[in-house]
Amino acid sequence: MSSLPRRAKVKVQTVVSKDEFSSFSELSSASEDDKEDSAWEPQKKVPRSRKLPVSKESKPKRVPRVKKNTLQMSDGLAGVAVKEELNSSVAIADADLEDRKNKLDTMQTLKTAETKRKNSAQSPSARRTKKLKVDEETSKASSLESGSNSTETPSTSAMWEGECKKEENEDDFPCSQSPLKKVKTEVCPQGQPVRFPANADNIKEEVEMNWDIVQVLSERASIELWVCANIIRLFNDDNTIPFIIRYRKELINNLDADSLREVRQTLEELRAVAKKAHSTIQKIKKEGKMSECLLKALLNCKTFEELEHVSAPYKTGSKGTKAQRAKQLGLEGAARTLLENPGELNLLSYIRPNVKGLSTLQDIETGVQHILADMVAKDKDTLDFIRKLCQNRYICIQSSLAKVSSKKVNEKDVDKFQLYQNFSCNIRNIQHHQILAINRGENLKILTVKVNISDGVKNEFCRWCIQNRWRPRGFARPELMKILYNSLDDSFKRLIYPLLCREFRAKLTSDAEKESVMMFGRNLRQLLLTSPVPGRTLMGVDPGYKHGCKLAIISPTSQILHTDVVYLHCGQGFREAEKIKRLLLNFNCSTVVIGNGTACRETEAYFADLIMKNYFAPLDVVYCIVSEAGASIYSVSPEANKEMPGLDPNLRSAVSIARRVQDPLAELVKIEPKHIGVGMYQHDVSQTLLKATLDSVVEECVSFVGVDINICSEVLLRHIAGLNANRAKSIIEWREKNGPFINREQLKKVKGLGPKSFQQCAGFIRVNQDYIRTFCSQQTESAGEIQGVAVTSSAGVEVTTEKQGKKRSRTAVSLVLKPNPLDQTCIHPESYDIAMRFLSFIGGTLCEIGKPEMQQKINSFLEKEGIEKIAERLQTTVHTLQVIIDGLSQPESFDFRTDFDKPDFKRSIVCLEDLQVGTVLTGKVENATLFGIFVDIGVGRSGLIPIRNVTEAKLSKTKKRRSLGLGPGERVEVRVLNIDIPRSRITLDLIRVL
Repeated sequence: MSSLPRRAKVKVQTVVSKDEFSSFSELSSASEDDKEDSAWEPQKKVPRSRKLPVSKESKPKRVPRVKKNTLQMSDGLAGVAVKEELNSSVAIADADLEDRKNKLDTMQTLKTAETKRKNSAQSPSARRTKKLKVDEETSKASSLESGSNSTETPSTSAMWEGECKKEENEDDFPCSQSPLKKVKTEVCPQGQPVRFPANADNIKEEVEMNWDIVQVLSERASIELWVCANIIRLFNDDNTIPFIIRYRKELINNLDADSLREVRQTLEELRAVAKKAHSTIQKIKKEGKMSECLLKALLNCKTFEELEHVSAPYKTGSKGTKAQRAKQLGLEGAARTLLENPGELNLLSYIRPNVKGLSTLQDIETGVQHILADMVAKDKDTLDFIRKLCQNRYICIQSSLAKVSSKKVNEKDVDKFQLYQNFSCNIRNIQHHQILAINRGENLKILTVKVNISDGVKNEFCRWCIQNRWRPRGFARPELMKILYNSLDDSFKRLIYPLLCREFRAKLTSDAEKESVMMFGRNLRQLLLTSPVPGRTLMGVDPGYKHGCKLAIISPTSQILHTDVVYLHCGQGFREAEKIKRLLLNFNCSTVVIGNGTACRETEAYFADLIMKNYFAPLDVVYCIVSEAGASIYSVSPEANKEMPGLDPNLRSAVSIARRVQDPLAELVKIEPKHIGVGMYQHDVSQTLLKATLDSVVEECVSFVGVDINICSEVLLRHIAGLNANRAKSIIEWREKNGPFINREQLKKVKGLGPKSFQQCAGFIRVNQDYIRTFCSQQTESAGEIQGVAVTSSAGVEVTTEKQGKKRSRTAVSLVLKPNPLDQTCIHPESYDIAMRFLSFIGGTLCEIGKPEMQQKINSFLEKEGIEKIAERLQTTVHTLQVIIDGLSQPESFDFRTDFDKPDFKRSIVCLEDLQVGTVLTGKVENATLFGIFVDIGVGRSGLIPIRNVTEAKLSKTKKRRSLGLGPGERVEVRVLNIDIPRSRITLDLIRVL
């Protein structure tokens, strides 16, 4: 069990009468000494309303790391280690073993809680010295345990709290003694819903501000306070979105994954504001300009814009500004006197004939004007007023053709921006895709863009400044008032107007980027969850002209059976037809998959013609078109070279095209998401935000579909929640070295896979029972030869026998392995105990999982009791029980992608010239954007359904959908509205979703 170095592996067990709600309370409550370090836990978590009286002997204990010499002193228990299982409860029948284990638990909990508090303040050298006193402490702990039966054991949750962001391996510690490995426990291990009182909603953040992060997050995301508090705790605890969505639904009030991603993004923004505010405070303090009022204002900032407002007057600025040069000449005093006591100001006294900038009265007036303009532009109240004023006025963004564009830019690129060559729109009404298009045109030097603020805004601003904020405190002579007027005019034109333009453009661009990224994520999810086509031998075709069409035939298990190249478009089409027919007949292949790249249209026509002539008889051949976006990039990648060594990259792309139909998810995860080509302006948006969102969507899709741990690829495995590239590699290496995984528990033996990683990934990993059935009999025979204590529960989780390893801090473990039918379901190991009790309620067995008789028993039991009453009897939540019911009901190897659309297989072809306005066609959605839906209607050119034609009434309410709107892969019925043959544009109207 290399993932848990230097810790005794003790299995948590719970009797049937155990109240899961009390188990939650134990895990959530910290000891008194650790309350100050707790980031969010209130003193009293939740009312223990349903707690049943439980004896101390049956109470589960969580035992932290135990040193080897401590084990040797315990009551004859040297050589026995109980396997640890976080958040899991499976009853073990051996009462004698249980009693002895509880004694060991109590002693170790007392000792480690004591040493944890002391070790927190010790240096590494002090810890090594402390190690010499282990025997003495152990004896003391033993006497405490035996001396008083009424001694209350400190909560072990204090042991497991902390900022444990990375699970480190034992190799990372150069010394023989590793520091305590803190593992975060769940707020609610068994999925109990928790609504915290109002005073418990305050989350202690790393950087404190004057506002409550829960309150602000709730306002911005429009989510209840208690949900926001739970979300922050869950993310602080390093939980992944797929895990939260499936196993902690009650804590987030059934939010979907997209909403959860938006909340996380907002949370990160708020924390970034807080971090920047504190760095600004430190900077201003160093300069000696900090005041109590300024500190309060900075700590009140909730956005970067507000922070910029407050800190602007205290920025050093560049040395070359006009205001800086005027201040260096000593004119700042004159500017302040003009405002505070204009009657005493004599500008003539500042004249210095030999000094540049002070030689004439005009120079002095200009210098004072620049200083006043700078003061106005950096004043928070003034900026607040002008922003509020702009909110209620007409502000438009305009784009026009750049004067120099025709000389430097290709004409075709200029034509792409024809809509925006004389464009004007109110910034409150402009669409996100329009902003992204304008930005791209500006970056290509094709368009010039400006924000137009009317003169009325400027006039009202100047009037307010003279009458209110910048009114002189005494009578000012007309020549001084003229300087003030000029200062306000200069400040607005030169400083404030550009600032407002930058802010408006930045806000519009930020919102457009976020929406574009979210749209990309929705499209990617639709594409990844396209229904697979298993059990078919497929021919993948990567079309081409000069270099021929690359062919690859793959088996129903994705093995490469044959690869070849045919030249269909070089006058040899008839001769090559014989070769294609022979290949299809030899491998009994009746499905052709054609990539949609170069020569796709001609290749499709070629196959359609042969199919219409019944050339491939007796085979009934059909074909489909699939997107080949990213196939070329993948074919030359290290992953492809490792997977298909020695194969020509062009032929690899044909293999990839075929596999995209057989199992879209398994193939598309090999390609970087942004190369799949279902986005909108994806190269123009924030690449950091795009990558984070798309990686999260891929993780969500792969996790919810699940992977068979014994046959999945390393690339697919690394996208499971809780895993990464290193852990996936370790799992594959373990599998190659030790053979197939018999059950989920074996994952804990993989190097680098700690309790937190196991908790996050276990529910999404499947162990196919048919695959390991042959290994079970062998394992049962070998089990009798293992000496020591071996107890196996009904759920197939086993107690382990310890052997002393070579290293002082590790123990080698021999397992009595037994398959667990629950490992092939979506039920999380933490809920196995509840699942077993539910099975006993309905009279079912593990052998009936996924069979019709199991479904009948569950349905009849639900009709009698109702799911709420059953959940209450099992002391769990309705959501957790629903996951258990789904897991028990779904047939073996269940794949929820089968509910969605399959690729559209065709036998004939339609030409663009054949289309007429009013023609009704069926097609498949290729891409969804903010301005419309692109649909493949089989004419070689996608048609566009404008977004205004996609209404809620036309979307099916009964069909199970992957998102609220249309997305890639869905089949639709459309009507042709307009055909522009010269520009190859087809406008469609959505009739209905098929």
